[in-house]
Amino acid sequence: MYKAFQPFFLIAEAPIHAGSGSEVGIVDLPIQRERHTSFPKIEGSGIKGCFREALKHSNKTVKIRGREIPSNDKLHITLVFGPEESGAEHAGCIAFTDARILFFPVKSLKGVFAWVTCPLVLARFMEDIKTIGGIGDDFSWDVQGLENCTPTESQLTVSDNKVVVLEEFTFKVNEDDRVDKIANYLDGMIFPDDPVFDFWKEKLRKDIIILSDDDFKSFITTSTEVIARTRIDSETGTVQRGALWTEEYLPQDTILYSIAMATHVRIESGTKGILNGATPDEEAQNVIEYFRQAIPEVIHIGGNQTIGKGIVRINMMNVGES
Repeated sequence: MYKAFQPFFLIAEAPIHAGSGSEVGIVDLPIQRERHTSFPKIEGSGIKGCFREALKHSNKTVKIRGREIPSNDKLHITLVFGPEESGAEHAGCIAFTDARILFFPVKSLKGVFAWVTCPLVLARFMEDIKTIGGIGDDFSWDVQGLENCTPTESQLTVSDNKVVVLEEFTFKVNEDDRVDKIANYLDGMIFPDDPVFDFWKEKLRKDIIILSDDDFKSFITTSTEVIARTRIDSETGTVQRGALWTEEYLPQDTILYSIAMATHVRIESGTKGILNGATPDEEAQNVIEYFRQAIPEVIHIGGNQTIGKGIVRINMMNVGES
């Protein structure tokens, strides 16, 4: 059973292709989606593999209870993520939930783009985070009836009639201070505490819109990026026969979240390094602390990394803060 938890946000700095394999449909290589909602997701197993790969090339220093190691120390990567070649030796002591969508960027007539979400997504987010504990009452948001709502200082409206234009669709919206509460809580959680991100914090406070569940589903179904790819014959300079396909991407500026879950180190004998603790609970906390300190701020997730895709910023959620 997992004893320690760390929620974190994933911010797409470039389009993400977390693929589900080839399909017979409009898009040859679609992204991963939940079966029952069609909401985009990134499988926890894929996140775990990307974190493991990122740690191999990380050059940070991890300090736990006065002891220091380099973040790319092979022993500790194996202890935390499990052996790469012989999984029968012992399991890893960290797991990840599937990354779920929180805010999705949609082209807007004003403000360039808006971050859209819906009551279902926000209710899920609250449930997921409250499940791990350590959250105050200010995290309880009333999302019932929040449809076509914006913050009180929204920059998205195009007229005094409070109209927002997303893609080719027009929405009559209402300003609601409950949206302010949500945005003000999350802006400092999602983005790092760095002046570089002040612009993005301000945009999140003013440029989010809570749509109905159905309208949100329509956007995350039809407004992802679909790119046509080809392979050129080096001798003829033309497209090779059959070498034309389409790929789906989560657009840049998509915001997702996941939760890291840790248990005690699962080896019966041998050194546990700086993860060693007096109790299983203490060891699990050490694993989470290792994860917090070791993971680079920017990693690659998904396919097509060599053509600039899949760059993702990771920011830990401080569950005891607002």
